[in-house]
Amino acid sequence: MRMRLKRWRRSVGSAAVALCTAAGLGGALATPAAAAAGPQPVTSYAYTSVAGDYIGQGRAGTYREPAATITMGGDAGYARVQVSTAEERWDIDLAAPKGEQLRPGVYRNAERAAFRTGRSPGLDVGGNGRGCNEVYGQFTVHQIATDATGAITLLDASYTQNCESATAQPLKGTVKYRALPLSYAYKSEAGDWIGQGKSVTHTGATSTFSLKDSYNGGVEFGVEGKREYWTAVFRPPLGERLTAGRTYQVTGVEGAATMEVYGNGRGCGNARGEFTVDRLYFTDEGKVTGLAARYRQICGSATGAMTGTVHYAA
Repeated sequence: MRMRLKRWRRSVGSAAVALCTAAGLGGALATPAAAAAGPQPVTSYAYTSVAGDYIGQGRAGTYREPAATITMGGDAGYARVQVSTAEERWDIDLAAPKGEQLRPGVYRNAERAAFRTGRSPGLDVGGNGRGCNEVYGQFTVHQIATDATGAITLLDASYTQNCESATAQPLKGTVKYRALPLSYAYKSEAGDWIGQGKSVTHTGATSTFSLKDSYNGGVEFGVEGKREYWTAVFRPPLGERLTAGRTYQVTGVEGAATMEVYGNGRGCGNARGEFTVDRLYFTDEGKVTGLAARYRQICGSATGAMTGTVHYAA
């Protein structure tokens, strides 16, 4: 996909830096250039293993640049991530079914990547000289993006691998390559009309996301997936603009900050509570491009609250 370069700044007025814009709503965000004043992409690898797993040997590990060297190879048909330190080496292969491209979603019944058959996806994780002859497992792609040449510029994925047998002890891991946060999670208490007492988490593997400016200096975040539709609107007091690092009280008083989280046909026109803007990014032109926020909403005279977290490229 072709990416357009944008200049970003923090909501508190930091210097502008070069950064790529969000690339569509399918769980993939375009890769930002590294810069202290903008959203910081994460490149990392982490795994957990239980006794009996040949690859992980019952251990766990976390690797992150710059302490580890993490490189991305291949393309959206067959991606290979290599992780190395002075003492360790890991290879993580993720492959789409033959003739297809990886995209956000869950890939079940994976076979050893280089030898996958039919319509099976491919998975192959080896470390420190140990590898599997036969692989059973699955992996999830939360985000993926490529450049004009087809090279992967962003990846956020997780896997579960069983070595040699479908019933073997599992090796589990997550791999991120220049990834930015993208998720929505909520918890609804009994008596909350909006969330109906449920708790749900949306990620790029299951859901699509949107972020745009709203009137009166606010922002509007949208989520669609898992048979749900959600919108969260946050607005500052009249005449102000949302600011990162600030908690806003929602009291219903005219001119005060306002919030409305609604979805699945249920809305709340008289919400109260509070929301905190942890991170917020705009282009130099003032268009919102990244948001990390938390909220607690009580709808009218309801006896239960709804709490949630929002992450869009922040």
